[in-house]
Amino acid sequence: MRKIDDLLAIMARLRDPVDGCPWDVKQSFDTIVPYTIEEAYEVADAVDRRNYPDLCEELGDLLLQVVFHARMAEEAGHFGFDDVVASICKKMVGRHPHVFADAQADSADEVLVNWEAIKRREREAGGDADPSALAGIARGLPEWQRATKLQKRAATVGFDWPDVNPVFDKLHEEIEEVREEFAKGADPDRLTDEIGDVLFVCANLARHARVDVSAALRHANAKFERRFRRMEAFSTESGTTLNDTTLDDQEQLWNRAKAEEK
Repeated sequence: MRKIDDLLAIMARLRDPVDGCPWDVKQSFDTIVPYTIEEAYEVADAVDRRNYPDLCEELGDLLLQVVFHARMAEEAGHFGFDDVVASICKKMVGRHPHVFADAQADSADEVLVNWEAIKRREREAGGDADPSALAGIARGLPEWQRATKLQKRAATVGFDWPDVNPVFDKLHEEIEEVREEFAKGADPDRLTDEIGDVLFVCANLARHARVDVSAALRHANAKFERRFRRMEAFSTESGTTLNDTTLDDQEQLWNRAKAEEK
């Protein structure tokens, strides 16, 4: 049975400037970040597919990214893997006083409220003087995720609709504004602004529905791909290609793919 020390030793060998792997040796934080993001999404994909052997493998790939970053940081004299572990242990204990201390939290929503309050105190203790309720929300997040976090933070000070009905009203309003911009000639800057408003409200709708926006969009993408591939298969079975079919015929194939799933 391999242990974490084995993985740390493997990474140290790969990064050895004399006997290591030329590709691994030349990497930096900047070049590895895209792989880290990609591996996180592959974990999410394995979860969506409920493919647990794949999930095991993808979690290993994601762990490798943590070890890779920690190794480069250690080489530069910043910190090591043990420091990463110590940091997250301290954070988890500190942010769960209802488990490790005498604080009270009787629901998941209460835990989240306390979590944000603790994070705010941590930022203040670290010298972050930004008093905004929106302070500390990373700008490097996927924009869907950042939109949801901005809305959640605003809601902590009461800036939120009381239920989902006003969100529907706002969504209809924003869609009509997009329609108006198309009618005026579809200026790209105005459309960017108005479509952005639609997407922001969609994120708010998902938040009120307690639906993860990224997961919902992944499911929609998967559904579209699945049905489109069935359209291609139907077309091939009939001795033609989608390029050679009319839009009406393609619509029939799409409906056939939908009906097949039902």
